[in-house]
Amino acid sequence: MNGRQEEDREQNIRTAWRKSSFSNGTGGDCVEAALVDGTADAAPNELSLQHKASQGPLIALRDSKDPEGPKLYFTRSEFAAFRRGIMAGEFDDLG
Repeated sequence: MNGRQEEDREQNIRTAWRKSSFSNGTGGDCVEAALVDGTADAAPNELSLQHKASQGPLIALRDSKDPEGPKLYFTRSEFAAFRRGIMAGEFDDLG
């Protein structure tokens, strides 16, 4: 996996976004993931984060083609359940 540090201006937090080594080299098929501070203070304007503010660090996903665009936030347990489903082939028909 590749990691890069950048200032996420929308959230005012320091985030290390990572993208899969399986993404194509042109940036067209990339979803990035990062571990972020799950407190409402970290991103007061991010509604999708505020409802999980008391649940600790969260995993954020974003489209690498639109780094300033919307992000999805998941608790570690939510992301782990999704990842287990991927590994078990439960989503193979989607891609």
